[in-house]
Amino acid sequence: MKLGFLLLSALLAVPSLHAADARVVKIKSGEGNQMKFDVSSIPASPGESIKIVLTNACALPKVVMGHNWVLLLKDTDPVAFATAAASDAANGYIPEKMKDRVVASIGLLGPNETGEVTLTAPSEPGEYPFLCSFPAHCQIGMKGVLVVKK
Repeated sequence: MKLGFLLLSALLAVPSLHAADARVVKIKSGEGNQMKFDVSSIPASPGESIKIVLTNACALPKVVMGHNWVLLLKDTDPVAFATAAASDAANGYIPEKMKDRVVASIGLLGPNETGEVTLTAPSEPGEYPFLCSFPAHCQIGMKGVLVVKK
C-alpha cells in the first residue's frame, strides 16, 4: 500500500511534458492596418505538441478590434464559421452551434494583449483552417491553415 502511494505521488509530481516540449509558434494579428495574421501556414507532424502564442498588435479597443485564434477541424469552412460567429459576441465569437468544429482556440484579445494555447496536432494528415472569428476579420483575410503531414 505504501509503495503504491509513493508511485502515485511520484507520478503526480512530474510536470506535464506536453507543454514543456511543445514547439512554439508566435503569431501577431492586426499589426498596423493589416487585417491578417503574420503567419498564414503552420506545418505540423501528426501528434506534434504545438504552443500557439497570439499577440494582438492593434492599438484599438477590444470591442472595436479584438482578435482571437480559432483552429477548426479539417473540411470546416472558415468563412461559414466566421459568419455564424459574428452574432455570438457573448460566447467570444465561437458560435454555439459550431462549437464541435473547434480543435483549439485563444480567446478574444485587446490591444497589446497576448494569449496562448498548447495543442496536439491532429493525427490525420490534412489542412486544418484557423481564423480570427471577430466580425468580418476572416472574410477580409485573417485566416490560415495548419498543415499536418506525415
